[in-house]
Amino acid sequence: MITRKLFFRFPKSEIEKPIVYHLVKDYDLIINIFRARVTDNKEGYMVLDVTGEEESIERGVEFVRAFGVAIDPINKGVRWIEDRCTHCTNCIAHCPTNALHIDDRKTMRVTFTEELCVECLNCLSNCPYGACTSAF
Repeated sequence: MITRKLFFRFPKSEIEKPIVYHLVKDYDLIINIFRARVTDNKEGYMVLDVTGEEESIERGVEFVRAFGVAIDPINKGVRWIEDRCTHCTNCIAHCPTNALHIDDRKTMRVTFTEELCVECLNCLSNCPYGACTSAF
């Protein structure tokens, strides 16, 4: 069993289909949804962990892609824009998974490790410079 973190971007025509249901039922996958949103324009976004056998995950991903859903294998829900970051470190105390952290105490520069992010969005409200943004 493996787990993959995926970011789904649903087109307008597919937001009302039971796609996650079919991933669980037909592909025997365990789904953990971290964040989901349908915009005013009726586009959908979802960040989720998919756990199962590698072959089942691959078949499930192909099933989802057949609906025109764009799938990114990394966490695209939260973005850290390094050029906007002043490295004030305000975000670090509010990041429960240490996705935002200091690698080198000499430089005190903030680093973002996308794979550790669970979409809690604490960084958005705690960054005074807008370095953290989200599709949500």
